[in-house]
Amino acid sequence: MSLFCVLAALVLDQLRPLPHPSPPERWFVGYADRLAHGLNAGQPSNGAIGWILAVVPWVAAALIVHYVLKVALPTLGWVLAWAWDAIVLYACIRLRHITQDYTAVADALKAGELERARELIARWRGEPATDWSQTEIARAAIETAFLRAHRDLLALIAWFVVLPGPAGAVLYKLSAMLADQWGRRADDEFGRFGAFAVHAFRILDWVPLRITAIGFAIAGDFEDAVQCWRAQYRAWADPDVGVILSSGAGALGVRLGGPLPKEGGVQYRPELGLGDEPDANYMQSAVGLIWRTLVIGMIALLVITLASWVGG
Repeated sequence: MSLFCVLAALVLDQLRPLPHPSPPERWFVGYADRLAHGLNAGQPSNGAIGWILAVVPWVAAALIVHYVLKVALPTLGWVLAWAWDAIVLYACIRLRHITQDYTAVADALKAGELERARELIARWRGEPATDWSQTEIARAAIETAFLRAHRDLLALIAWFVVLPGPAGAVLYKLSAMLADQWGRRADDEFGRFGAFAVHAFRILDWVPLRITAIGFAIAGDFEDAVQCWRAQYRAWADPDVGVILSSGAGALGVRLGGPLPKEGGVQYRPELGLGDEPDANYMQSAVGLIWRTLVIGMIALLVITLASWVGG
């Protein structure tokens, strides 16, 4: 059943992608802000309580609706539960938005429209890109695509498959949003309140990170992907991000990381991967790597589904 839910969600996302952020996401951001305002006393324990109140009720609600629909009608219950699961997963994934934004940057580079490419990558990443070269734009775009493909697609599908109903997708999605909304803030007002959200998401993401990295390796140059992953990921400021970027760079045969111009200076980052500097052609290859990784995951899910049918 998970296989057909994932297929349905992917088709819906391609045909009618939700706006970003979607109405449920905007509502959850407001809900999380209200919780933080009422609970934040600058202590990790407050953050843990806030995380539970922000995530657990909606995970439980998604699971309860699944089982209520499943038993509501003797003959159609499973169909209703399947539709619910597919709709919830569809509301969580963001494949179409990733490819649209990424393709717009690649097309601008191919057309030689450097200023346009700078505007698009700055809007996509949420940071200035005024002085970036073509190589720096391509490098940053590939990095962003790899990370978003993991968080907004591949890891969501992995958690959707693991837990019953749509509970896994909801758990991962909301945890990722809280890690960004509460845990990434550096202002003193939040203090240590967001520490639990970051820690919880890191635990939830530990296995999916490595599944995505293995998927990149299988879909690309396996030997280089594994070599770069093992040797380079710890050098990145966030080693979890380093797992995705190093394996993806090795699988693609391109160099990521390196310095990026920032307002008032340069952000120095370790170099990841092997091979050439990226350009618009490598950007197209990176999209292919993401699609191949998704196809490999779907084939693995098909094998699991067939094995369960045979075993059942």
